[in-house]
Amino acid sequence: MEKAEGRNETTIVEFLLLGFGNVPELQPLLFLLFFIIYIMTVAGNILIVVLVVTDQHLHIPMYLLLGNLSCVEICHASTILPRLLTSLLTGDGTISVKGCIVQLYFFGIVSTTEPLLLTAMSYDRYLAICNPLRYAALMNGRVCFQLVAGCWITSFLGCTIVNIFLFQLMFCDSKEIDHFFCDFSPVIKLSCGDTQTLQLVTFTIAAIGTLVPFLLTLTAYICIIATILRIPSTIGRQKAFSTCSSHIIVLTVFYGTVITVYVFPTANIPQIVHKIFSLFYTVLTPMTNPIIYSLRNKEVNDSLRKAILKLADFRSRHRSLKDIFSHIEIN
Repeated sequence: MEKAEGRNETTIVEFLLLGFGNVPELQPLLFLLFFIIYIMTVAGNILIVVLVVTDQHLHIPMYLLLGNLSCVEICHASTILPRLLTSLLTGDGTISVKGCIVQLYFFGIVSTTEPLLLTAMSYDRYLAICNPLRYAALMNGRVCFQLVAGCWITSFLGCTIVNIFLFQLMFCDSKEIDHFFCDFSPVIKLSCGDTQTLQLVTFTIAAIGTLVPFLLTLTAYICIIATILRIPSTIGRQKAFSTCSSHIIVLTVFYGTVITVYVFPTANIPQIVHKIFSLFYTVLTPMTNPIIYSLRNKEVNDSLRKAILKLADFRSRHRSLKDIFSHIEIN
């Protein structure tokens, strides 16, 4: 209890998320902005999931993994944004200690699942480009299911271990969290107990869940790029690179924001700057992924185009039938 010395040890039962400051005139604008982002994020990722489920041409491991990534992005946004929108709408930033830890728990699960899924997608591209003759044997529906299940189970177990320690913490003195959601570092700073064991456990799990996937992904793409450069024809190189260009962009955005938020030292960085970088990682990345895959992926583009044409055809037929029945009724 050394951390508690000189502190008011009155146990607190709720936190106050300070968000983006107490500026009432900005609250409606921020609410509208984040509401639009949330709708776009959910709609865009649901569209990807629907296309993967309904289009037979997308029933291959690459797109099954993409569909699961979209599910993660929906969960990611839904863990953060509804609570933030409620706070902006009501002006009430309070959240119970248990509610805060639960939010942190689900945020941890989706944040750990995402790099694991991205690594599985990298492995899929590695097999397709570097070992195409054995791709069908090494990457099929069963293997894809095992990879996805392994990603979720690993994340669930790791975050459950951390949360067991979190629920044992006592919080006292200050209850203000200078952030727009319950992130790990701001929360444990308010603990009046010893958090060294928790921080060690969390660091170990985070290193395994993030650093190891990053190194595996980096290794896979070094091999992929080396293989592509050995292809003699320019058209062949372009075709091979086009199958993984969307994934490279997503990886760059994801790891770029994660490293900026959690690896670079933040002692000399204003808190508002740290919050803005956190927004990129927690809010904007889930929204941009469907856009990146839609713009850069020919198969997804073709599937989306066919879906739009089918919808237009259905509406046209429905309108024609409606006109026929209207004409019959008039006569």
